Amino acid sequence: MRVISENKFDKNKFTSTQIIGAGFLLAIILGTFLLMLPFATSSGQKTDFITALFTATTSICVTGLVVVDTFSHWTIWGQIIILILIQIGGFGVITLYSAIMMLMKKKFSLSTRLLIQDYYNLDSIHGLIKFLRRVIKDTLIIEGLGAFFYSFIFVPRFGLLKGLWVAFFNAISAFCNAGMDVIGNNSLIDYQTNIPVNLITITLIVLGGLGYVVWFDIIETFKLSIKHHYNLRIFLKKLGEHSKLVLSLTLFFLISGAILVLLFEWDNPRTIGNMSIGNKILVSLFQSVTFRTAGFATVPQENLTPSTCLVGCIYMFVGGSPVGTAGGVKTITIFVVMLNVFTFIRSRTEPVVFSRAVSDKLINKASAIVMSNLILTIVLLVILIEVSHVPALAAAYEVFSATGTVGLSRSLTGNLNIPGQIVIMIGMYAGRIGPISMALFFNTKRSDKNDIKFSNGHFIVG
Repeated sequence: MRVISENKFDKNKFTSTQIIGAGFLLAIILGTFLLMLPFATSSGQKTDFITALFTATTSICVTGLVVVDTFSHWTIWGQIIILILIQIGGFGVITLYSAIMMLMKKKFSLSTRLLIQDYYNLDSIHGLIKFLRRVIKDTLIIEGLGAFFYSFIFVPRFGLLKGLWVAFFNAISAFCNAGMDVIGNNSLIDYQTNIPVNLITITLIVLGGLGYVVWFDIIETFKLSIKHHYNLRIFLKKLGEHSKLVLSLTLFFLISGAILVLLFEWDNPRTIGNMSIGNKILVSLFQSVTFRTAGFATVPQENLTPSTCLVGCIYMFVGGSPVGTAGGVKTITIFVVMLNVFTFIRSRTEPVVFSRAVSDKLINKASAIVMSNLILTIVLLVILIEVSHVPALAAAYEVFSATGTVGLSRSLTGNLNIPGQIVIMIGMYAGRIGPISMALFFNTKRSDKNDIKFSNGHFIVG
């Protein structure tokens, strides 16, 4: 089926990008209003507009940076509002709208189908409703299983009701890569060597970051393998090239990140220096996973060495994989840009991976995403240092965390002044919808210059 591009839409209508951006913005405004209501705030606490706006933004953008403690500042009703916002942010406002449409048994118009297609970066609108149902169903199943396994750890500690709530909250937050919790003010530091908590959290984060397209491909290929008795080699061969690339890159970033953290923190007594080798590996692996937009922490981030922080900024910038709950520019995007570089160096005619060519259009899109994210991040970093007068390393960690929708902080978020908080909110919002999408969100004009062909100019680069 031929894909109808965005510029084919009626000029008097909003584009998909503008609808998606406005949807997130409206959800943030609604969340801010709800969090300012008296019943959402614990007795003796006060929630001003900026605090409510920051909390709603970090929840919808599934970032996890907070200016007040989630477990103590908010009542159970406030925490429920935050969790709903996290779930909306993980699903996306378009998916939520689609779910409501399906519950009401409403028909999806062509424009709505194209909107959903744009949101998930799908190649076709064929089978779109079935895809949405699977996204919603499988997400709820995985979050439910995560809560079930968490309950064996949290119920004995907190009691039945609170333990179940903590398990439920953490499962959704981990899968949506939000990084917020209601355990205490130390994130998961109290569980840094607890293998079940680490494994459950890592599994939820990675599953959320792989992307729905990869899930469904793995599930269908697995069913096929069972039916035809395929071995592992044939199973991997049957996977689509996108899934194989996502799995390869995910393993690469997780393992390389863990090795780098292990090397840079090996003798650091403030993190893993005094731990056994097994615990050092466990904590390093978790830190590598949480760099990928999760936001949970099993060691104080301010105690990490400068080298680890710089590596963290790079990994936060990369983020997870497309069509999932993770943020960042995405693994495939970075890979496509790097592949194009090495293709040019090796004097190859076209970039190829898994015997498949990468199109010029995809290369251009990947390059635009990387450059726009990098420029935005650097600009926000300079502004944050200027308006808040904070150390450069802590500011860089904060801004990369915001634009990558990660949620890790070197204990800086709660100490930022109002201008600094506004900078971080802009970073979180732009990181969630994408800097290019944010630019298009405010662009209401349509250009006809694509119909004009210009002669080639003589320019020199390098």
